[in-house]
Amino acid sequence: MDLIDLSTVPGTDDSFLRFINELCQEFELDHASYATVNPVSGSVQGYANYPEGWRMHYMRHQLHRFDPALHVAVRSIAPVDWSRFQRDEKFDLVFRPANEYGIRPQGMTVPVRGPYGDCGLLSVTRDCDDAEWALLRKKIMTPLQGAAVHLHDAVMQSNVLTRALYLPALSSREREILQWIAAGKTQQDVADILTISARTVEVHLRSAREKLGALTTPQAVGRAIGLGLIQPG
Repeated sequence: MDLIDLSTVPGTDDSFLRFINELCQEFELDHASYATVNPVSGSVQGYANYPEGWRMHYMRHQLHRFDPALHVAVRSIAPVDWSRFQRDEKFDLVFRPANEYGIRPQGMTVPVRGPYGDCGLLSVTRDCDDAEWALLRKKIMTPLQGAAVHLHDAVMQSNVLTRALYLPALSSREREILQWIAAGKTQQDVADILTISARTVEVHLRSAREKLGALTTPQAVGRAIGLGLIQPG
C-alpha cells in the first residue's frame, strides 16, 4: 500500500492544501488532512498541513499502514472520534511519536463515500482537553461533514489523481542515485559507491530534477519520496 503526497505531484496547484488551511482557521483546529484510498490498489493519496517533521516521519516509517485514522474510519459511514480507537500497538506506533511533534490524539475523521467505490477521509485535530473538544466537535460536526464532501468531490473531479497515476518515468539509475542522496550521501559518495564519475551522477540528477519538475536536488528527493518512487533515508 503506497503513500503519495499529492502536493508533490508536478503541476498540482495549492488550492486543496489552501482549503485545508482555511478550514483549520475557520473551525479553530490545529491540523487537518485529507486522504483518499484507492479501492483497487489500496494506495493512500492526499494532503496534510501537519508539521514538516511529522510528515517526513510518517512517510519514512510508512505509518499509513497502521494509522487507525485511516483503517478504522474507512470502514465507517459516520464520523469517527479518535477516542474510539483501541489503545493498542498500532495506535502507539502512530500517536506516540506524533505527540513529540505536538499532535495530540484529540480529533476525528469524517469519511465520504463516492459513487464509484471511492472513499475520502477528512481528519482534524485540536490540542485541548476533553470538555473543550466535546464542545468544539458538537459545534463543527455538521459543517465539517459538508466540507469533507466538498473537498472529496473537488479532488475526484480534478485531474490530480490521474497525474499521480502517471508518475515520472525515472530510470533505475536515477532512482538509485536519488535513493542514496535521500540516505544522506553526497554526489561524490554516490559516485564512489556506484563506481561512476561524479559528472555522471550529476547528469542523472539533472535528468531526475527535470522529470520531477524540481529546481533543486533536495526538492527532487522530496518529491520522489512523496510519490513513492524512493524510500525516505
